[in-house]
Amino acid sequence: MSGETSPALLILDLTGTFAFALNGALIAVRTARVDIVGVITLGMITAIGGGIIRDILLNGLPPATFQDWRYLAVAAAGALIAFAFAHLLDRLSLPIMILDAIGLSVFAITGATKALGFGLGPAQAVILGTITAVGGGTLRDALLGRIPSIMSDGLYAIPALVGASIAVVASLLGLLGPVTAISAATVCFLIRVVGMHFNLNAPRPPGPRGRAEPPAGD
Repeated sequence: MSGETSPALLILDLTGTFAFALNGALIAVRTARVDIVGVITLGMITAIGGGIIRDILLNGLPPATFQDWRYLAVAAAGALIAFAFAHLLDRLSLPIMILDAIGLSVFAITGATKALGFGLGPAQAVILGTITAVGGGTLRDALLGRIPSIMSDGLYAIPALVGASIAVVASLLGLLGPVTAISAATVCFLIRVVGMHFNLNAPRPPGPRGRAEPPAGD
């Protein structure tokens, strides 16, 4: 299969792009001392980073971001809106949380669906859907000098895995369509929001954390 993007998939992809652009830009405004260039850069990287990684792994080159001007336009618009109106928000935590969950959920579904369209197997599609969902946020955190959420927040990759798995199973059963895609994204969204609200994490290794490694040669 060619992996050509359907209208429904395109709409979901652009929705995730816009949400992640707002998310990345708001995080930049709140946590980093950067100017408008930095805010827009972080917003756009958050928005399109996962999709670029996805398309490179699929050998779908050039990535969709550079084939369709709407991706870059939507990402830039989201980052600019966040830059212009962030000062009107008294508390940025809630919108950042919601936008992060929306972007994560949508990209998990579109990434898995596009992988299936390129002929990948179910397991590979789930993995690629998860990479699509967490890739942009991981690049954002790395540029901000933070431990990426995928390594520290247990309910970051897990919701993406669940949402991508639901989409893949629905596809295998011949049931994947706009309603099931939105349903899968909703499940991912709810898991992510509940995890953030209650500060839930996957199990971590027992014992003290953050101990310095012994000097070399000991």
